[in-house]
Amino acid sequence: MRVFLAGATGVIGIRLIPLLVGEGHEVAGMTRSPEKAPTIAALRATPVVCDVFDATALVEAVVSFAPDLVIHQLTDLPDHLDQLSDYVARNNRIRTEGTRNLLAAAVAVGARLLAQSIAWMPPGSGAAIDDHERLVLDADGVVVRYGQLYGPGTYYPDALPAPPRIQIDDAAQRTMALLDAPRGVVVVADESG
Repeated sequence: MRVFLAGATGVIGIRLIPLLVGEGHEVAGMTRSPEKAPTIAALRATPVVCDVFDATALVEAVVSFAPDLVIHQLTDLPDHLDQLSDYVARNNRIRTEGTRNLLAAAVAVGARLLAQSIAWMPPGSGAAIDDHERLVLDADGVVVRYGQLYGPGTYYPDALPAPPRIQIDDAAQRTMALLDAPRGVVVVADESG
């Protein structure tokens, strides 16, 4: 399968690339940061440097790769949890405008869409999350509602966040099982909470 992974250097995306490549999928990994392209290439994926808010360039990039599946793992979050409230509007824009642009690119090439969402409701994000999920479902896509991520590279590297939660490597592994999932919402969280 040909997979276009938007958000390829995020905490889930960077773990998905080797899993996808290891199963024989051809992967294009999108990042908005040119300095991250060599990391994507080192994982044996085709780097694509593109900003999700440049709708024309995004459609061109996706159509050029001609994927069967577009995976939306885009976020705009800070490196430190204590700065999260400062990024609400930026991340909400990814969920709304970014999702619309990525969906338009997927539709232009006839690809299915699998999109990251969350299984809890942070302050100030409800409308954006609802809009994001509705867009994906209206396009017959799959919404993956992750629990709060913990483990290396997350806000909780050595502690457990409140439930719902999921260990980051488990989240990536469980996402792999959803590549052919039918339209709908799937919650990816630890069974214990």
